[in-house]
Amino acid sequence: MTNPLTSKRPDTLGIHNGRLAKCPSTANSVCSQADDAAHYIEPLNPGDRSRTELMKRLQTALAGCEDAEIVTASEDYIHAECHSPLFGLVDDLEFLWSEEEGVCHVRSASRLGVTDLGKNRARVEKLRMLLEGWGFCE
Repeated sequence: MTNPLTSKRPDTLGIHNGRLAKCPSTANSVCSQADDAAHYIEPLNPGDRSRTELMKRLQTALAGCEDAEIVTASEDYIHAECHSPLFGLVDDLEFLWSEEEGVCHVRSASRLGVTDLGKNRARVEKLRMLLEGWGFCE
């Protein structure tokens, strides 16, 4: 079921001057490039694995998620839409590899509402745990 209120992709998605979009002031997003503690989440650190290995593994993990659909995937950037089966709401999940920092930045944000009840943070941490189980991330 497609929700017309959340089906339109925000024009802020993607890479802007080497960064992911800022989080809105509302409590419905997290980003490893956020400047404030409320929205900040640790980036993914692949340890001794390469960017290529990490980005491929992220795509594998997302392909295994029933509610996630990869929209864009390149060598250093992934955008996936995560669909809520109950209400048809959409969250945008983005990953951006930073060669300078040797980490993969992550952003997960709801398209609608003022709170997500911690869903975006939990989604990122669940992916982090999955990657750790596969020997990725420190």
